[in-house]
Amino acid sequence: MSREQLEAHLQFLAELGVEGFRREPEWRTRVLPDATPVGRGLPTPPEETPVPLDPPDDAPVGRVPLDRPDDTLVGRVPLDPPTTSVAVFANAADALAAVRVDLGPDCQRCKLHTLGRRQVVFGVGNPEADLMFVGEAPGADEDLQGEPFVGKAGQLLTKIIEAIGLTREQVYIANVIKCRPPGNRNPEPDEIAQCEPFLRRQVELLRPKIILAVGRFAVQTLLQSSEPIGRLRGRVHRYNDVPVVVTYHPAYLLRNLPDKAKAWADLCLARAVMQEGAA
Repeated sequence: MSREQLEAHLQFLAELGVEGFRREPEWRTRVLPDATPVGRGLPTPPEETPVPLDPPDDAPVGRVPLDRPDDTLVGRVPLDPPTTSVAVFANAADALAAVRVDLGPDCQRCKLHTLGRRQVVFGVGNPEADLMFVGEAPGADEDLQGEPFVGKAGQLLTKIIEAIGLTREQVYIANVIKCRPPGNRNPEPDEIAQCEPFLRRQVELLRPKIILAVGRFAVQTLLQSSEPIGRLRGRVHRYNDVPVVVTYHPAYLLRNLPDKAKAWADLCLARAVMQEGAA
């Protein structure tokens, strides 16, 4: 800078109100304070770390902007992965117990809880059974004792089971609906609709080799058919991919003794299917 330029510069500073300047070295050396970010005191944004467009397999998964024109993504925000609680049971007995808890000891899903039933009758037997009996609904004795097929019809069913070399403890017995209809009337569609999902879960957990459906409402519910039992007998049907054989209800057989021979034929068919499945 020439002398003339220096004088012009000093004159300019004087016009700004600057009266002079000091020549000491410490005056010419300033300690700068922390830089204030643009934005009047706003905190300095953290430095962003670029994330490759194709991160490695072990990179955290998160939401990323999709409109960047270059090959890096900045400001990736990790998201917590969704969690789904899945119950794991050691055996079928524990799983069935969980279904029973879900149903509850005082189920109020349909109107039967207001029509005089004493308790829910869930099911009984071996949770590893190859043979499952499905009836219609609890009767008075079942409602009192909390177990399916314990009255006169149940005693006949026990004899039928023993006739093929099994015991009640080796099979599983349940009903389509779990509460007694008043006066042992037929189950109504809304009652079946509320209870059938629990029967389906019982079947899914048991996975028996054969289901013996006894009685018109059990047969029609499992097979979704309005055909009479006489037309459905003698064939193997399916419920949730489990073989089903149909027969008459023990209460019906008590009133119609000649049809016991037909029921025996149905039981033999069920036993053959069960043995074939076991083989």
